[in-house]
Formats: sequence, C-alpha cells, structure tokens
Amino acid sequence: MPKTRSLKTVSLSFVLLLAATAAPKAQVTIDVSKVSCEQFALYKVASPETLAIWVHGYYSGKRGNTLVDVEALKANMKKLRDYCVQNPEVPLLDAVDTLVKD
Repeated sequence: MPKTRSLKTVSLSFVLLLAATAAPKAQVTIDVSKVSCEQFALYKVASPETLAIWVHGYYSGKRGNTLVDVEALKANMKKLRDYCVQNPEVPLLDAVDTLVKD
C-alpha cells in the first residue's frame, strides 16, 4: 500500500509540474481590413496561406457559396501574392476586390 501511494504521489507531482511549466500560447487577433499587401506578401502578420484561406471563406460566405475548389484557391492565392508584391501599399481586401473584378 505505501508503495502504491508513493507512486501516485510522484505521478501527480510530475503532472502538476508539467502543467506549471507548460508555456502559455499567445492568442493573436488580426483585423484583416487593416492588413496591407506588403504585410500579406512578406509574412509580417501571418502566413499568406492562412490569410488567403480566411479571405476565400469571407468572400464565399458573402456569396452563399459553400464549395471550395482547392486548386482554384491555390491559383488565386498566387495571383493575390503577385499583385501584392507589385502593389505593397494597397490594403489586402482592396487587392482582392480588384482581382475579383478582373
């Protein structure tokens, strides 16, 4: 019995020690309406892939479209990145609006 209690105590202590030393993860919030093309293209706020997926979902939701064409998403992200490299001062959502109209 004392051996079992000792093992439980050591195990519990180990778990508590791990929980206490685990680094907290930072939560990052991004206002996409304020992201510039430069920030998008140069990975300054998040990966371009992450932002492109969010933008795709945002515009798809506005149109009631629930389908995702993965290949088209990749192609559109490349077009957006290329546009942003050439127009770094343009807000990201304005760049998307320009490309959607074309």
